[in-house]
Amino acid sequence: MRHLKLFVFLLASTLILNAQKAETPDFTYDLGGKIDQMTLTSSGVMLVTHGKGLAGIKPGQDGLVFNFDDYGKVKQEEIYVVPNTPYVMVGQAGFGGISAKQSVIDVVSGKRLFDTKANGWKAAGRPTLLMPENKLIVSGQRNAKEKYAQAVGIYDMGTGNEIKLFKLKGSNTLTGQPSIIDGGVILPTYKGVYRIDMNSGAESWVVDLKNMAYVIPDKDGKSMFAVQGKGKNHVIHKISSSGAQMWGDGAKLKGVVSNFEVTPKGLAIVSNVADSGKGGLAKLAAAKAQSNISFLSSSTGEDLWEKAPKTKGYVQHFYIMDDGILFGIGEGGINKISYEGQPLFKKPLKTGENIHTMALTSQGMIYITDSDADIINLETGESIWSKPIKYKKAKSVTSTYDQAHSRYLISTGDEIITIDENSGDIGTLATYKFEEKEYPTSLSIRKDGILLSADQNIMMLDFDGKEKFHEYYRSPGKSALAVALLAATAVASTAMAMEASARAGANRNYLGQYNQYGAQMKRTADMFTAIGTASFNEMARRFKATAATENAQFILTKLSDGAGLVKLNKDSGNVEKEIVLKDKKPVYEVDDFGGYLYYLANSNTIYSYDLKK
Repeated sequence: MRHLKLFVFLLASTLILNAQKAETPDFTYDLGGKIDQMTLTSSGVMLVTHGKGLAGIKPGQDGLVFNFDDYGKVKQEEIYVVPNTPYVMVGQAGFGGISAKQSVIDVVSGKRLFDTKANGWKAAGRPTLLMPENKLIVSGQRNAKEKYAQAVGIYDMGTGNEIKLFKLKGSNTLTGQPSIIDGGVILPTYKGVYRIDMNSGAESWVVDLKNMAYVIPDKDGKSMFAVQGKGKNHVIHKISSSGAQMWGDGAKLKGVVSNFEVTPKGLAIVSNVADSGKGGLAKLAAAKAQSNISFLSSSTGEDLWEKAPKTKGYVQHFYIMDDGILFGIGEGGINKISYEGQPLFKKPLKTGENIHTMALTSQGMIYITDSDADIINLETGESIWSKPIKYKKAKSVTSTYDQAHSRYLISTGDEIITIDENSGDIGTLATYKFEEKEYPTSLSIRKDGILLSADQNIMMLDFDGKEKFHEYYRSPGKSALAVALLAATAVASTAMAMEASARAGANRNYLGQYNQYGAQMKRTADMFTAIGTASFNEMARRFKATAATENAQFILTKLSDGAGLVKLNKDSGNVEKEIVLKDKKPVYEVDDFGGYLYYLANSNTIYSYDLKK
């Protein structure tokens, strides 16, 4: 069984002095068919595919929140869990093209909000969800009553009601991602870019531009920029609110656009040129594999920079600042360019490869790579310390800020480096070795020490670096569990909030504060609240709450009665609970926010354990 893990082991509960076994589940769910997959969604609802269809389990609730058995067997590739929404899309026959059966389920309410057959469609491509409008756009072929006409429909995801249905002329089909701009639906189609007025349903205009990937609104909220594919390159066009092409043949870029920000001064664009795969003289003649940064006039499309900044690699970090553009290269290097194209740093920063972190601190911007770290003055690019902090190439990097001791801590995989935030003095706080060749995936400050943890290891150091405890539990063998890092969860939790803010005209390429996980979660929760439906409000409450299991870590290991989980108190290392799963390779999920463990007890049944007890 394939197994998808969407959340990490951040875990916790109240202290129970004596270890206790909890084989008897708090909740039992019989799916009535062979279970194929469990997927924990960001809403907290467990999505389960089984032999007859798919079902949902709400944390702490008796019975299934929904169980749709009219799908038959649903393949994993036919499911798309829309990140940080209550929605799951199901497209049977694949998402590569037109599917006979498309539907959208609100897993929190348990309602099916859209279904091709119920909504009068013979076939449709995968729908497009627009946030924060909370609208669904569907494109495809209508049923026999409507003579199989090609059409586009818009649906309100708060109610599932159809807002508008637009018929397309002839055999025209949608080829790019649609948008809603200034009361009109913008449709990149095979025959051109169309605007359909949402009030009248009439075609406002059509622009003869094909192979459009998507459009982005200008600052006025009426005109727009359209990104067009031209082989291995992209072209940017500007379309007025009346449908006029304002830039003629468009602004041609080398490579494929990977980042696009409309700023008050112009368009900041990153385009990536891939390796040609050629050798010899042909390779020398080909475009260099790297990112290109362009800055175009938003009125004319003219390149405003006489000389683009050299990247010599791919842009890994890209931030829009008040005075210019800050960027970091994956192969190493950080630079800052004004909107007039002038370097703002005295010279480009040379850094190690793989920039894990670029973030604001009270003293400047901190960066951390595989082999060095520094805090720099964002006006000059110079170190606030005497020199950058260098260390041997890290096996695995994680870091934190120790406010009480005014220092930064960096775990490199086998040691903790400490950096005094005032002087920049560097030292080794501690060396360590995790069993099973693990490296710490989490480094955090607790009340009485510094906590390092991984799948099978948990270690607490005092603030002088002396080991207080190190608990290790041997893995029982490879389970179906796939571990995701906290950083990945943090990024996923804010991706939708950033996209929503971008559609509202905000800067999505902003430079955040160091250690801002809590702020990111609050921002996401606030965005959920702003959307305002019952399901999003429920998700907002979940994201605003402290993780139900923040004070404990769960480790899968072999217990005396079989494989299971041990619950360890993060501050003492003591065992608070054992949950025996009696399975050599158990398939399970841990919901760290809700505080529940879901375990595949047998082919038809899932057990749920309340970890807060």
